[in-house]
Amino acid sequence: MKHASSATRLSIFIGADDTWHHKPLYHEIVRRAREAGLAGATVLRGSEGYGTHSMVHTNRLLDLAESLPILVVIVDADDRIRAFLPELDELVSEGTVLLDEVHAIRYTRSRPS
Repeated sequence: MKHASSATRLSIFIGADDTWHHKPLYHEIVRRAREAGLAGATVLRGSEGYGTHSMVHTNRLLDLAESLPILVVIVDADDRIRAFLPELDELVSEGTVLLDEVHAIRYTRSRPS
């Protein structure tokens, strides 16, 4: 079955070395998103990038792999995403957060007749 709706995409750009109480920050963001009942969260690890300090981070063999980029993506209803933003205020000390209005299409299994 196919369900379409307007939604908001929350994209959180942080570093792989960012931590929260000695654990990876992205783990805590996903944990809290689940606890908040958000539709789902995906963590993507980048192979190369740079941020506010313009220092390139890469996983190329000859370079030191230091704080590779991490992207956490969450898509849900706008009000639910905005209600989650104070959690990020507490967790993220350095990074970028994007909010995009998106058209979401969700596919679910239909029940057999």
